Amino acid sequence: MSSEVKIFAGRHSKELANKIAKSFGTVLGNVVFNNFSDGEFQPSYEETVRGKKVFIIQSTPPPQENLFELLLMIDAAKRASAKEIIAVVPYFGMARQDRKDNPRVPIGSKLVANLISSAGATRIMTIDLHADQIQGFFEVPVDHLFGSTVFINYIKGLNLSEIIIASPDVGGTKRANAYAKYLNTDMVICYKKRLVANKVEEIKIIGDVKDKNIILVDDMIDTGGTLVKAAEIMKSSGAKSVRAICTHAVLSGTAYENIKNSLLEELIVSDTLPLKQTNPKIKVLTISDLFADVIKNIDQNKSISSQFLI
Repeated sequence: MSSEVKIFAGRHSKELANKIAKSFGTVLGNVVFNNFSDGEFQPSYEETVRGKKVFIIQSTPPPQENLFELLLMIDAAKRASAKEIIAVVPYFGMARQDRKDNPRVPIGSKLVANLISSAGATRIMTIDLHADQIQGFFEVPVDHLFGSTVFINYIKGLNLSEIIIASPDVGGTKRANAYAKYLNTDMVICYKKRLVANKVEEIKIIGDVKDKNIILVDDMIDTGGTLVKAAEIMKSSGAKSVRAICTHAVLSGTAYENIKNSLLEELIVSDTLPLKQTNPKIKVLTISDLFADVIKNIDQNKSISSQFLI
């Protein structure tokens, strides 16, 4: 354990942060939050961070207090003379707003990147961004990790024959293709027609799934509508089984019920976001060891490329 490293957690990601700190070989630093009656809050480091490498672990899903909490913690560390401030953001919120897909809409992920950089972060660490180009929105180094490092070993452990990797939409073909190449298998693509956000009207499969064990690969699952419909269509097309891998378990609305009643054998997710409720079909794999190893390499100025399987 390096005496130069201090690891702190925002309130949303404390469970994951404890695992990362334990894997790294330390305990979380002491930070308290003072709450005012009107809802305002103020983080306070209860130990010195002067001259230290400060890692602040906080995912930023809604409500946006989670993002603002991260910003305040970065600012506090900067004003307390931390040597380096690394924002560890396992789930990067607003990532779906990575471009102008309609007139007169914001590019939310660019705005968030500006906020984090302006607050004083000297480095960003995250995993499976919704769009790779978000890395370019930052003016500081970004360590973009891949959930495949954890998920690939789980897939191998299933000992399934006739595996096919599937992308739930055209935009995810690059990610699915990387899995397919590594596992030396074929890939199919789901073409979906969506009239409004979070509601899929129609899905068509490009490729053959008959008598195959399908593994859908995506960066996140929100309502679960796409994966549920894709599983139904693939089963009706002759697939033996359908599983899904999604790094970020957003799972909003009726997602838990949708997954429970679906034809999916299981949904494999990481712990970038805590589950709101248990579900027999959801398997959670921890990414804590991956983050801890990368933190060690950053602390020792070593390459992190060895952490990437695909």
